[in-house]
Amino acid sequence: MFENQPKGLYALALANTGERFGYYTMIAVFSLFLRANYGLSASWAGEIYSDFLMLVYFLPIVGGWLADRFGFGRMVTTGILVMFAGYLLLSVPLGGDTLALVVMLAALVLIGLGTGLFKGNLQVMVGDLYNDSRYAAQRDTGFSIFYMAINIGALFAPTAAIKIMEWAQTSLGVSENDSYHFAFAVACVSLILSIGIYYAFRKTFRHVEGGTKKEEQKSEVVELSKEETKKRIVALCLVFGVVIFFWMAFHQNGLSLTYFADEFTAQSSTGLESMAFDVWNLVLIIVGVYAGFSIFQSKTGKGKGISAVILAGVLGLLVWKYYRLTGEVSISAPIFQQFNPFYVVALTPVSLAIFGALAKKGKEPSAPRKIAYGMLVAALAYCFMSVGSIGLPMPSTEINEAGETVALHVADVSPQLLIYTYLILTFAELLLSPMGISFVSKVAPPKYKGLMMGGWFVATAIGNKLVGVGGYLWGNIPVWAVWCVFLGVCLVAAIFMFAIMRKLEDATK
Repeated sequence: MFENQPKGLYALALANTGERFGYYTMIAVFSLFLRANYGLSASWAGEIYSDFLMLVYFLPIVGGWLADRFGFGRMVTTGILVMFAGYLLLSVPLGGDTLALVVMLAALVLIGLGTGLFKGNLQVMVGDLYNDSRYAAQRDTGFSIFYMAINIGALFAPTAAIKIMEWAQTSLGVSENDSYHFAFAVACVSLILSIGIYYAFRKTFRHVEGGTKKEEQKSEVVELSKEETKKRIVALCLVFGVVIFFWMAFHQNGLSLTYFADEFTAQSSTGLESMAFDVWNLVLIIVGVYAGFSIFQSKTGKGKGISAVILAGVLGLLVWKYYRLTGEVSISAPIFQQFNPFYVVALTPVSLAIFGALAKKGKEPSAPRKIAYGMLVAALAYCFMSVGSIGLPMPSTEINEAGETVALHVADVSPQLLIYTYLILTFAELLLSPMGISFVSKVAPPKYKGLMMGGWFVATAIGNKLVGVGGYLWGNIPVWAVWCVFLGVCLVAAIFMFAIMRKLEDATK
């Protein structure tokens, strides 16, 4: 898995981990912050949330266009600085009046612009590492590792957001609404870490930063015929059209699935289930998974022995922690967002092992086929949610003493419904997202790499804009019917993907 990878991969992956940790710390509590701090309805909070996500994923096409002219490295550095300004502005507690709302919206624009300059261009640089023939065969694996690193940052984000808010309330005596701003400030610290990693290890990837003189750039670009260029761009646009609906469904994790966690899911847990809500238990499981794989993959007896000792230690520690459990563990709605990144990190070696075995037999599915399978799996996740939500009451709200509209907790559904839903959605994500990014980096015409990677994010942006559908449906139709809407769009997208499969696979030849 980690063999024969360019050194620059790990530097770029870690730089991205820091940035994503800050971003997901904010996202973990953002929709709840909008409702609590400004008294917004579910639909209005969903509108702002989805517009922000759209901005974050639309602006990489601008960043890609600029990078194709001025270099990827310059745009990455500029993006970090602009994001920092946005998070810093968002960290200032100004209350819930109109001025505070305007400042918050301005901060979101800066964060979106900075992310647009940073995110796509960093991924183009990762892809360009594999233009070297020594690493070309490891492209898909490399992007899976890169994607795993993103989710290491996301794994700790919900816990960080909750803990920093609790600390601000208990130690500093700030109100609950003001404590959200402390969670947003975490992003500022994480960006400092991110840019520090970027420049500390810059020598390992400086050759893919771009920004050389135009004459030098021309000599490095492999010219394609107009027909081949058109064929590749058409194939990419078809894929972009499909993934819109995946992100529409997937990013309900920060909106309708978080609403469900807040209003319909039990607020406490006991026994073995409760261990899942301690992020350090999840880290131990991840260490155990990698140690288990290392036992079989190590080439020396010493390596196998060390891995076996680590695995035994992890299992022993988890058993010891289980027998020390007492009482109930409280559950906060944002904590459920830790399960998706946990599954990504834990299951990445599993997926790579499966596809590696298939590749040896000459049966590994193409990237477009993996994307189509991912849409089917996403549909299955929402089928599971729909069945688990049958018979639940409608969402409900009330006006509190301050005249604010607040959501009511109306049911105590087992947390396992969301835990297993996130597991299924993660299988879909592993099939679609890293494979999609790899597909773009491989198929994009050399002259338009930045622009085409930006196109991937534009598709993601449109999907994120459609995330707001979950907010508009919430409280207007039965909960099970909300999930059926997302089931339907994923199923239709999968059918379309299979219908155009030959055209997509021809573009990769």
